[in-house]
Amino acid sequence: MGLFARNPFGHILFLKKWLIRIFGALTHKRYRGFNDLQIDGSEIIKALPDKNVLFISNHQTYFADVVAMFHVFNASLSGREDNIKNIGYLWQPKMNIYYVAASETMKAGLLPRILSYVGAITVERTWRAGGKDVTEKREVNPNDTENIRIALEDGWVITFPQGTTRSFKPVRKGTAHIIKQHRPIVVPIVIDGFRRSFDKKGLRVKKKGILQSFTIKEPLDIDYDNDTIEQIVEKVEYAIEQHPSFLKVIPAEEIEAQEELNRLRKF
Repeated sequence: MGLFARNPFGHILFLKKWLIRIFGALTHKRYRGFNDLQIDGSEIIKALPDKNVLFISNHQTYFADVVAMFHVFNASLSGREDNIKNIGYLWQPKMNIYYVAASETMKAGLLPRILSYVGAITVERTWRAGGKDVTEKREVNPNDTENIRIALEDGWVITFPQGTTRSFKPVRKGTAHIIKQHRPIVVPIVIDGFRRSFDKKGLRVKKKGILQSFTIKEPLDIDYDNDTIEQIVEKVEYAIEQHPSFLKVIPAEEIEAQEELNRLRKF
């Protein structure tokens, strides 16, 4: 890799590599130290091809979820078995990992702008602006979907198909359209404990000693030609355990955390 080699989005890979190393070193104790990240399914990561892989996951914080994925993916590729021990795996990280994030989130301050350089594919949310739902949905920016295509052709893409950190919100059909159009291998991930560990942005440790779980599931079985958008949406909802049928099995502490959040929002 040349000193000024760039990825398809014009980011200098040498700079991106050092940002991953630095932020990885700074955040490692958030998952192995202050809290305990328990991983299941790392062998699935090692078996994946280098390109055209789409990771779908539920979402609990703006940034801590993605950072954990960078740790887990690189540790798994370096031979760690369901753990992120010894951060030597960050020395030669996988450089073609991208994640989908809202443009307004990645522009909110210097740190998000720096994190954006690590691999963000920024998109304009059509249903939400300024932290509030909009009554009239905006048109999808064609550049957003094109950038996701470019990222899939170059490597792996992480997306949170609900488009929000709130549990059990509907999966956006845009994810299903991406799956049907670009036919990636779709790998579901289910996380838990992040909402209790971190603040909403995922930048500040809110509570220590939390058991965080990170489960990587087998790729989805999708008939790209015959499955409808609605069928793919339902498969995604079940895979990331955000289908309404999962509501009746929410852990008590999750319900308490959501109720407390709702109370705070009233003030």
